[in-house]
Amino acid sequence: MIITDYLNIDDLLTEEHKLIRTSIKNWVNKEVKPIIDEANQKHEAIHSLTKQMGELGALGSFIPEKFGGAGLDQIAYGIIMQELERGDTSIRSTASVQSSLVMYPIFEFGSEEQKIKFLPKLAKGELIGSFGLTEPNHGSDPGAMETKFIDKGDYYLLNGAKMWITNAPICDLAIVWAKNEHGKVKGLIVERGMQGFTTPETHKKWSLRASSTGELVFDNVKIPKENLLPNISGLKGPMMCLNSARYGIAWGVLGAGFDCFNTAVQYSLERKQFNRPIASFQLTQKKLSEMLTDLTSAQLMALRVGQLKEEGKVTPSQISMVKRNNVNIALKVARESRQILGAMGISGDFPIMRHMMNLESVITYEGTHDIHLLITGFDITGIASFK
Repeated sequence: MIITDYLNIDDLLTEEHKLIRTSIKNWVNKEVKPIIDEANQKHEAIHSLTKQMGELGALGSFIPEKFGGAGLDQIAYGIIMQELERGDTSIRSTASVQSSLVMYPIFEFGSEEQKIKFLPKLAKGELIGSFGLTEPNHGSDPGAMETKFIDKGDYYLLNGAKMWITNAPICDLAIVWAKNEHGKVKGLIVERGMQGFTTPETHKKWSLRASSTGELVFDNVKIPKENLLPNISGLKGPMMCLNSARYGIAWGVLGAGFDCFNTAVQYSLERKQFNRPIASFQLTQKKLSEMLTDLTSAQLMALRVGQLKEEGKVTPSQISMVKRNNVNIALKVARESRQILGAMGISGDFPIMRHMMNLESVITYEGTHDIHLLITGFDITGIASFK
């Protein structure tokens, strides 16, 4: 018995949305689920899946077809993220970074030449991108970034470092946010092979183990002037990218949450103690009922924010609320599901601990749990408590 839609939310989706969901779900079942647990155990990223996601139209799905995207709406993007994360957060993170943090800024802030040069290949997964904002000394305070570039006449000279960067060790290009001589934040396209650009990998992770994470290090890197994103200045640029990614996360974690929930339901029906299935006990039913209630409320929040986003009415604060709420719910569901499975909950034979460890990263990245709470507080009071 698989439950994913308790309030008939499917009635609010189009036939195209449902076809997209089925397509991604079938791919995840065939290509991701059979290999993800071993990849997670071995701490190995599955790079071959990126091109497959490109063939599916899962990379930059909302980018116009003119530039290689699928031209889909924001609800479709959310559904894609949900089904990918049902497989694993690492897979969704790769697609999320490629779509919202690499393709989106090139499309939104780039020149026509940059769009033509990079977007079609990124959409196909022929190029892999990364996004450089977080630094060793600056996470929640990106305005204090130390990465800088100076105008040398024929080119820009870039120095600094970014860390905790998804896809860094394997990226072909990186969207890097840095300050110019006047302290203005600008976006640069840094390409693999540029002298002085290195991407050391981050090891010993207990989370996102099937994803490549690393640093972006710039030691006097010469950046051609045509690689500057011309149509944006200031922190508004990276924040707009993060809003797109955070929205995708709010959908994505539903996939992880429902995968844990349904695993717990099935196990509770099969596992017997005191001559009866543990699903028959009141505390188990309480856990399952609360999990499904929370997941259903999270579905409705994601859908409504998606509608607002598609209409161009969504606010960054609304996206912060749904990201924080849905990640928190998914993590609670993972923890409660692990309790239902008892000792088996930590076994690699089940996906729960893998999802739980991944969600421990998601609750921190692209805005921590507490920062998103304070963003809502600022929206309520008009007083910024984090400055």
